[in-house]
Amino acid sequence: MNSLESRVALSCAVWAVACGAEPAPSLPSSARLSIPAAYTLQAAEFDPRVSASSLRSTVDNPLFPAPPGAAWTYRAQTDEGEERIEVEVEADTLAVWGTNARVVHDTAFLDDELIEDTRDWFAQDGEGNVWYLGEDTVSYEAGQAVCSCGAWEAGIAGALPGVAMPADPAVGDVYRQEYLRGEAEDIGEIISLAESVTVPAGSWSNCLKTRDRSVVDPDADEYKYYCPGVGLVLEEEADTRVELIAYTGL
Repeated sequence: MNSLESRVALSCAVWAVACGAEPAPSLPSSARLSIPAAYTLQAAEFDPRVSASSLRSTVDNPLFPAPPGAAWTYRAQTDEGEERIEVEVEADTLAVWGTNARVVHDTAFLDDELIEDTRDWFAQDGEGNVWYLGEDTVSYEAGQAVCSCGAWEAGIAGALPGVAMPADPAVGDVYRQEYLRGEAEDIGEIISLAESVTVPAGSWSNCLKTRDRSVVDPDADEYKYYCPGVGLVLEEEADTRVELIAYTGL
């Protein structure tokens, strides 16, 4: 998942697999997907069991709130320099997959130079599951657009919605976060529902922890922490921490 996903990616090289390499083997088949029901890790059997008519643009899941005007700023220290990610929920919706999707605009900077510009599309069903419907993303180098790797849209070229946040997460749940075979195949797993997290923006308890991996990129392995009323507050990948430093509009 790109917007609020793969935030420490610093150039198109990170997306090399998604830009044309053969898909890597899937995660172990024993990892059954269960939120919502009827997911498996076999592409031929993937069936999100959700209809466009059941979705709405209001996204108010407590662990993934996205009201128009809300904004978050994240910071990470990397080997390449300081990365800053600015995320804002736009007022306008976008027609995606036959429904009106909430648009979340995400810009990433390395030492104040733009390296990625993404708009992610989300919608929520009546149960409170937040669905990820795709993204329009561009990577930059030296001020020039170099790659739209990772871009996908549900309903086009076989792409299907994935779950950004389950309505009723349980430890052990595993779910597809996005699906475009060979390009967008991130998998989430619920690790904990009782994490305490402290970052520059504040301290929270009873936070959800996920482990996010990718069928396409077997080296991708990160942990994310979502806290009630705020959403994503921390990402950990290897020695890199992407921390929430400020937020507004919640």
